[in-house]
Amino acid sequence: MAFLVIFSHAGPIAGFYGGHDLGVQISSEQSIGGVAVAGFFFFSGFLIARSRMGSSTIWRYLWRRCLRIFPAFWATLLLVVLVFAPIAWWHTTGSLTGYWSVNFESPLTYFYNNMWLDLGQRNIAGMGAELPYSQLHGGYDWNGSAWTLRYEFLAYIVVAVLGLFGALANRMIGGIFCAVVLVLNAMQWSGAGTLWSVNPIFSDPFLLMFLAPFCFGVLFTLFGDRIPVDDRLAIGALALGALTYAYGGWNVIGQFGFLYFLMWFAVRGRITNWEKHGDFSYGIYITAWPVMTLGAFFGLQDSGWLVYHVVVIVATHVLAYLSWHLIESPAMSLKNWTPRLLDRGLTFMRPATTFLREELVNPDFSSTPYASRLRKQRQSAEGQS
Repeated sequence: MAFLVIFSHAGPIAGFYGGHDLGVQISSEQSIGGVAVAGFFFFSGFLIARSRMGSSTIWRYLWRRCLRIFPAFWATLLLVVLVFAPIAWWHTTGSLTGYWSVNFESPLTYFYNNMWLDLGQRNIAGMGAELPYSQLHGGYDWNGSAWTLRYEFLAYIVVAVLGLFGALANRMIGGIFCAVVLVLNAMQWSGAGTLWSVNPIFSDPFLLMFLAPFCFGVLFTLFGDRIPVDDRLAIGALALGALTYAYGGWNVIGQFGFLYFLMWFAVRGRITNWEKHGDFSYGIYITAWPVMTLGAFFGLQDSGWLVYHVVVIVATHVLAYLSWHLIESPAMSLKNWTPRLLDRGLTFMRPATTFLREELVNPDFSSTPYASRLRKQRQSAEGQS
């Protein structure tokens, strides 16, 4: 799926496929890159919900989600502003003079304006007017893929809240929530209603577009023991996805057929050594667009489709390998770390937090570790009696 994003974005960045994302030549609803991102959100919903239902508290859960998203993303921002953009400036002007002193889209503000995932500065120093992306679409962007990370983290927060209020302990409650999201998404894309008039939050169409596959993944966590993984269903689901992609209905129903097929492939395929050298998917996703943009400054697209993609794929693999081994994996090793001062504070506050927890937590409608322990203790007591 990370590869599909690269192939899709080669259209607007390098001018292939008529200057458009791959797939829009067939579908009026979604590009191939968008299909891949739906797959990302689907598996993320499946795995993140399982993580939230584990032994961690909500704060530990959020800490781990921050470690997974931010360190590598921040490193990519620094890579762009400290390495890629200066190289592009030097290639364009013949020197680095003036790069740091520009007062428009300053490199000094690029990191700060983007560090919290809400991309407030897409370009640096006004560069890129000669690139295919600018000439075809009038845009300037050093990392056009990263805008989806904001919705990814919002989905993490949704799961955190669901767990806090017990929607993951009682799978019917969680299932109803996810079903409502899927229905609202279908309404949005079928034109059945103007959801923004009900609540302004729905004025952003991407919110439901990304939450729908994410919640579909959550459903597989909640009802995994009841969802059949069947070869015939997988073939039919893939056919549904393909037909709706070509003829309409992808965002309403077709994508879920494709997502079911992905889960079937994950189960039936039994790929065990794919990540033996590391998990490169995130690194590929956040570095591919900057690599492709830098390549466009040097006219890499003029070498042809094959050479372009070989160079981009090799370069992003190198960066993803470094990102995993130098940043992502070391960051995740801190998932159980607690600063000493905070640990002392938590120890001091433990009597008060224990009292509040005992008063507020209902073990029947909470998926917190504390509620899980209470349920096990009650089951044990009932068994003994």
